[in-house]
Amino acid sequence: MKTVKFLLLVAIVTFFTEAKAQYEFKIITSVESIVPMGLGRSRIIENNGAVNADELTTERKDGNDSRQGAVKRSDVKIDELNETKLLNFFSLGGINFRNIASNDAVITSKLNTLTQQGWELAYVTSAVESNAGKDDGEGIFITRFIFRRSLSKSK
Repeated sequence: MKTVKFLLLVAIVTFFTEAKAQYEFKIITSVESIVPMGLGRSRIIENNGAVNADELTTERKDGNDSRQGAVKRSDVKIDELNETKLLNFFSLGGINFRNIASNDAVITSKLNTLTQQGWELAYVTSAVESNAGKDDGEGIFITRFIFRRSLSKSK
């Protein structure tokens, strides 16, 4: 019975500690081109700028007028970012598995670096806009790596 009470106490303390934890988030995006013959551009993109989403958000009062026209595209764009070169999925001969393995090595290096800086990989999401046939020579494979770090660790 003492063991059960102790474990219950540990669970409650752990729950409330996690519930109070505050995090900052960071998103790293990899964009890998699937344009034939290596003509596309592939990169890891890391935002270094500060943006306040509240300044870019409008409210609809009647459901029709969002007033988003008052928000300029230039207000949304940032100038501070890191670009890490990646290779394209396709080369002249078609899909290039060596390029994919090389990209995996670069992405792994980036993930390891962020982990060493105290970031924890929280979520990963990806999507593809792929080649739709003979007349469609464009496409990308995009992956977003969402990291979090306790605010107490970032100071």
